[in-house]
Amino acid sequence: MSSPPEGTPSIRTIAMPADANPNGDIFGGWLMAQMDLAGGTHAFAVAGGRVTTVAVDAMTFHRPVQVGDRVSCYCTTVRIGTTSIAVKVDTWVRRQHDQIEERVTEGIFTFVALDGSGRPRPVQEPVPD
Repeated sequence: MSSPPEGTPSIRTIAMPADANPNGDIFGGWLMAQMDLAGGTHAFAVAGGRVTTVAVDAMTFHRPVQVGDRVSCYCTTVRIGTTSIAVKVDTWVRRQHDQIEERVTEGIFTFVALDGSGRPRPVQEPVPD
């Protein structure tokens, strides 16, 4: 596989034994939760405030994640709608024992920007530098 995307990941963590099945593979739900956290952090920055997840599309698991792997989620904005932001989350690991980096999962997460009352609000696109 190619090298991880340029830039800083939105989230980085270590896969722990409590997150694994008896074979030592990390549960897909745990990995999706990490991706949701990363995508939400990215969408929060794009929206300039509170967001909530409304959909997960095109989720693909390429390789298993194992206990001890360093998990990094990289995010890019796919689309900005009136109240929504679609974020592509690419998840890579650095294997604990051999330091090989591999893409393990990817998906598209859609978030809706919320106002103080928890209702959808328009997304204010960032002003270019």
